Amino acid sequence: MGKVLVLNASYEPLNITSWRRAAVLLIKGKAERVEHNGKFVYSDFPLPTVIRLRHYVRVPYKEIPLTRRNILHRDGHTCQYCGYTGDELTLDHVIPRSRGGADSWENIVTACVRCNVNKGSRTPHEAHMMLRHHPRRPYSSLYFEVSKHLKSGSHQEWQKYVIGL
Repeated sequence: MGKVLVLNASYEPLNITSWRRAAVLLIKGKAERVEHNGKFVYSDFPLPTVIRLRHYVRVPYKEIPLTRRNILHRDGHTCQYCGYTGDELTLDHVIPRSRGGADSWENIVTACVRCNVNKGSRTPHEAHMMLRHHPRRPYSSLYFEVSKHLKSGSHQEWQKYVIGL
């Protein structure tokens, strides 16, 4: 039937769960329904799309690993120089490693082979190649999961709860 966004008591996104688990939390009184999509599980029970826990849950910070897959996902599988979206994407160090550039979220972007070769071991400014989006560390591990649903066009009602993720 669908996925449900779970918010902390402070309206901070916590995770995504199944509609069944969300229904159990609602029936037990541990959560309240914030949004629903007009569909019903039973005639008097609207299918939730966003629920909020009644009590605040402390969540430890979870580091998102710096991997090729995560960088591609962060950048939307798009070259950050020309906008190419295809299979032949590479990773580019904004400040080249030969100049002391680090392997970090803030220094690596997705680039097509052509742009990566054109840029070479120069900075984008020196190569006269502007970045479409400056690289940054994702704020939350939930960012990846939620952004997949939003980009697919499903669960647009989640948008107002995940701004800034």
